[in-house]
Formats: sequence, C-alpha cells, structure tokens
Amino acid sequence: MTDAAVTVTAPAPALARLKTGLRWRALAAASLPQIAFFVFLALSWEGMARWLHSPLVPDIATIAREFLLICKNGFVLQEIGATFVRMSLGFLVALVVAFPIGIASALSRTAARFFEPGIILGLTVPGLVWALLCVIWFGVSLASPVISVALGVLPSLVISVQHGVNSLSVEVIEMSRVFRLHRTAVLRRIWVPWLYAFMISGCRVGFSLAWKVIVLVEIFGMSNGVGYQLNAQFSTQNVEGVIAWTLAFWLTMILIERGVFRPLEKHANRWKKGSSHE
Repeated sequence: MTDAAVTVTAPAPALARLKTGLRWRALAAASLPQIAFFVFLALSWEGMARWLHSPLVPDIATIAREFLLICKNGFVLQEIGATFVRMSLGFLVALVVAFPIGIASALSRTAARFFEPGIILGLTVPGLVWALLCVIWFGVSLASPVISVALGVLPSLVISVQHGVNSLSVEVIEMSRVFRLHRTAVLRRIWVPWLYAFMISGCRVGFSLAWKVIVLVEIFGMSNGVGYQLNAQFSTQNVEGVIAWTLAFWLTMILIERGVFRPLEKHANRWKKGSSHE
C-alpha cells in the first residue's frame, strides 16, 4: 500500500513543474509579437536618427541617457504620481456621476432625450477645451485637473452604463419585483455585478482619455506633473527630454493596463461565464 501510494503521488511535483513550464511558454509566445514591435520601433527610430543626423531626432543612446537621468532619485515617479492622483480623482468623480445618469437614461426615454445633447457635446468637445476652460475658471488648483478630467471622461462612462443596463434581461428585473427585493439588495446583487463587466471596458477607454486631458491641464496650469515636465522640456527645445517623459508616460500606461485592467477584465469575464452556467 505504501509503495503504491508513493508510486501514485510521486509524479505530482513533476506535473506541477510541467504546468508551470507550459504557462511560461504560453506567456512567452503571447509576448513575442509585442517584443517584436518594440524592437522594430527602436530599430526604425535608430535608423532614422542615423540617416538624418539631426539634433531634432536623437538616437536611442541619447534618449536612454535622458530617461535614466529623469529616473534618478525617483523623480519620474514623483511627477507621474502627482499626475496619477489628479487624474484618479477626476475619474472617480466622473464614475460616481455616470452611474445615475446612465441608469436613468437606459430606463427612461425622457431621461435619455434630456441627457443626449450633453453626451454628444461631451463626446465632440476636445479635451483641450475642457483644460483651457478649467484653468481659466479655477486657476492653479486641484479643481482644474479634477473637473477637466471628469468632464472629458464622463460621456464615455455614461454610454458604458447605458449599454450595460440595456443588456440586462427583462426577466431578471421582473424576478426582483416578484420576490419584492429591497432596492439596496437589487442594486448590490443585480445592478452592480451586471454592470461590473461593462464598466471595466468603459473605464479602460475613459482612463486613456483621462491621461490625455490631465496632461493638457498640467501643461497650461500646473507647476508639476508629467504635462508640466513635457512643457518645460519643450520650452528648452530638449527633444530627448520630451521623448523620455513620453516614454515614461507610455510605460506607466502599459503597466496599468496589464496590472489593473486586464486582471479586472478576466475577473469580470469569469463572473459572466459562471452566471451563464447557472
């Protein structure tokens, strides 16, 4: 019995190592196209820099030195952190406002017609306009980036909530009425879980819009942040500085996409698959 048990359980560590190896191979295979893109981009830029021989097109080594310089002593993290805090506050304000507007617009034709001009206006007005207006109205204060980001992101979040509510089955709503569930229970057990998946996709789009708006506000009316640093590098015609800060900005967005939004999206999809089986 003991020998048989040992024979059965012995392959377990090897099986675990095999599964781990397969996961790493799958991850490497999925990452190869992205790595190839970065390599292609770097080689293309280096070739263009050597061909033009212009200070306006610095080579990879010059950009790398500038990038390491701004990363020294955590300076780049401080500036990106300041930008991220402002943007996150504006994004949260937009999220709180988008929920009631989106739900009301999806459930009531009158509300939909009432809010429709505002949504269209928000979708068509460039983020530059919100940035300029908020800097004029609120000056160099926290309100400028927060309100400008909220105005720039709000329409896309409202549309995501509308799509989520419209996709909710009528039978589920009727069931909640038949069982006379309390409004709090309906909101917590039906609306929030169902809208979760739709809001993740909406937040991904809204987050990219928020970055663009916050940089504009910092260019025009802030004394720190990524936008302020880009403007400072531009004023001195430091091309490698502009590219280095843009690169840091880009890498931060990739980390947020991979570390926050993709796991949330997978979690939301697991919930949807589980509900469909039930």
